[in-house]
Parts: sequence; structure tokens; C-alpha cells
Amino acid sequence: MTVGVEEEFLLVDSVSGGTAARASAVLGRLRPADAATGAGFHRELLATQVESATGVCTELDELRRQLTEGRLALAAAARAEGLRLVASGTAVLPCPDPPAAEGSRFTRITDVYAAVVRGYQCCGCHVHVGVPDRETAVAVLNHLAPWLPTLLALSANSPFHQGRDTDYASWRMVEQTRFPGSGITPFFRSAADYDRRIERLVECGALIDENMTFWLARLSPTYPTVEVRAADVGARVDDAVLQAALTRALVDHALAELAEGREAPRLNEQLCAAAVWSAARYGLDGQGVDLRKEHPVPASELVAELFAVVRPFLEQNGDLAAVQAALANLLAEGNGASRQRAAASGGLRAVVDALAEHTSPTPLLSAKGAS
Repeated sequence: MTVGVEEEFLLVDSVSGGTAARASAVLGRLRPADAATGAGFHRELLATQVESATGVCTELDELRRQLTEGRLALAAAARAEGLRLVASGTAVLPCPDPPAAEGSRFTRITDVYAAVVRGYQCCGCHVHVGVPDRETAVAVLNHLAPWLPTLLALSANSPFHQGRDTDYASWRMVEQTRFPGSGITPFFRSAADYDRRIERLVECGALIDENMTFWLARLSPTYPTVEVRAADVGARVDDAVLQAALTRALVDHALAELAEGREAPRLNEQLCAAAVWSAARYGLDGQGVDLRKEHPVPASELVAELFAVVRPFLEQNGDLAAVQAALANLLAEGNGASRQRAAASGGLRAVVDALAEHTSPTPLLSAKGAS
């Protein structure tokens, strides 16, 4: 199964540590050769944000290489502008609301969503997994739904927002729930059902066009993939690789379930909202919601259940050893939110410094060798 990853980043001033609306200048410094490995670079919603996207990959080593080189290229362009590249779900230090990125679509989004989108400096990690066709992809979305909050809990990397500790693990997700139709993807009977419901949301004014949804998983409007958008952007490349491996294995599991004729469970919508909230609030350090059994359980148990479900497919893909090691490290050190709070013992500026250091990785010899 093919996989690709999009990562969103913040640009921060090297002196103040606050975000800087310089996306156009940073992207303008990138050369065509910087994307030769398959990575692409794009604007995001606000002028303080940039995005790096890998090409289509089949092996985790190749994905890691492209993620690493994409981050290094963006970080170098940011440094040339007196800025730093930071992988955090939200802005750590206080800053004024930045302008929207250049482009008529970004302007329209700002006009429609008004105060909800002003200052929405939120960065996620989006994983694309190739699927055979749209009908299959919609059925896969239904099977992915119970696991989306656990992917969020693993990735949570936004405890600070505008200079304060929110007491949440992922404040990004709280910000995202202010948009209409956010949260766990609804159950769809078919691709036609999926398309009709998006068209209805556009007709009702909740979405500006058919290419926009706020669900945590969707059909990509651009590529023949399922796109999972539950995760905060990870401070480290390893965080993105782990999300990609787990997501691809969950898609493999969904396809196996479909091959056996097993339909996805119909989930309680209110419990879906509760599960997303719990993952955002506590991350890995508290209670989660088991959406299949409809009762509360420790988040650590949900991680163990997810791993048990995907283990055969990780082994099939050759990813088992890498994911076991990455999960062990994450559970030992804590997710990004825990690491940010640990760094905050030196003040919030120390958090920004630590994030910038982890965002710009050292090129990996193992990844280079895999190419």
C-alpha cells in the first residue's frame, strides 16, 4: 500500500520566538532541486504557516528520507529569512492574528469563517494511503472511525496556546472543533452517499466548496487516497513516520475486514465527540473512550488494542520492528505534549527552542542508504 505525508509548520522569529507572517518569502527561497526527492512545498491557511508534502512511498525508510529532506529544506529557507521552522500543533508564545496566505481561496475562507479562522495557527500531520477505488475508500473510512481518537492521543503536540498552558494535550483539536462538521467521519453507505452529503454541506453554506471538509478522515480531493488528518504535527520525523505506519496498517486491516464481509460498526455520534475530546484533553495520560464497546478505558489500553489489531499488517509491510521501537520510545518519553511541558521548566521560550531543534533533523544515513 502506498503512503504519503503532509506536514504543516509554523514560522517563528529567531529573536522573539513569536510567529512571523513570512510564508511567501520562505517558499520563494526554495529551489526546484529542493523538491527533487518527491517532496513539495505549499502555502497554508495563514501567512505564518508552510507545508511540506512527500511523494508517493511504499517503504518507511523512503518516507523518512523525504520527510527529513523536506524539513531540512524548509528550515534552511526559514533561516535565510531570520526565522525558524517549528513543528507544533499551536503557537506557543503570544502573537497578533496573522493575515491569511495569498490567494483568493484563502481570502474566501477567512471571510466565511470570520473569527473562527482568525489566528487559527494550527498545524497537523496528514497521512495519505492509496486505495483501489472510491467505493472501497468510503468503506475504509467507516472502519477507520473508531481508531481516530487514539491516533490523536498518540500525536498530541499542542498543550500551549498564545502564551498559556491550556491543560489540554491537543489544543489544536479544540480549535478545529469550532468549524462546522468537524470530528470523526460519519458513516457512509457509498461513494454517492459521501458526495451527496458534502454537496449538501456546501449548499447549506457550512463548506465553501466540495474540496473542503473538517472530518478527521476523508477521501482526498486531489489524490486516489484515504486522507487521515487526526494527528497534530509531530515535533520529530519519527512522530510522522509512526503515524504513517499505523495509519497504513489500519487501512490494511479495514480492507481485510471488507474482504471477510464485515461491515464497520455504527458509532454513537455523541460518544464520538466525547472520544475526540478525551484524546485532546488527556492525550496518553488519562481516560479515553472505547467507541466499539461504548465505555471509558485508559488511553494506554486503547493504544495496546490498536497495536494488537494492526500488528499482523505491520509485519506484512515490514514495519513491525520500526513501529515497536517508535511506540516504546513514545510511551517511555511521552507524546509531544508531555515533552513540551517538560521543556517548559525553562520557560516557554525554551519550549520554542526545543521544538525548533527537533523540527530540523540531522540527515539519517540509514534513510539515505535506503534510497
